[in-house]
Amino acid sequence: MRVVRSLRAFFCVPAAALMLAFVAQPAAAGLDEALKALQAGDMPAAEKELQPLAKERDPRAQFLLGLYVYGNPESKLYDVSKATPLLLDAAERGYLPAMIPLAGGYAEGKGVPKSAAEAYKWVAIAERWNVPNANLAIEQAARALKPDELEKAKAAAQAYTFKTK
Repeated sequence: MRVVRSLRAFFCVPAAALMLAFVAQPAAAGLDEALKALQAGDMPAAEKELQPLAKERDPRAQFLLGLYVYGNPESKLYDVSKATPLLLDAAERGYLPAMIPLAGGYAEGKGVPKSAAEAYKWVAIAERWNVPNANLAIEQAARALKPDELEKAKAAAQAYTFKTK
């Protein structure tokens, strides 16, 4: 349970930090409008702007849609069966901000089968790529595994290569 509570803390990204994360990214139609809608708490408007981008597999849109629109329990559109697959697709293709929330989904069994090993794998991948706060979660994620499970999860993280499509 400690892993779950700790990973939840990493899901909450302040709006200012969220905006900074996108400043360096090339502008995409609808992304600015979606960010404004998210800041205003207008999840239907954010969903409307993000859906076309997510269908094109824009990892930024997948992340925002998965974490804030469908993955936020306070959203009227909350649906982890929609949220976690979006985060998974973005993470599998190397979108670093999606990895810690995805690990939390695995740790809690929300939108994916509960798996401490998969949670550890994604935290370990995030740590390898210097994702902020991943180093804080890695030890806690490891505590949820038996020694042999931990070794398998470490090997899976080391062997993982990002998908290109």
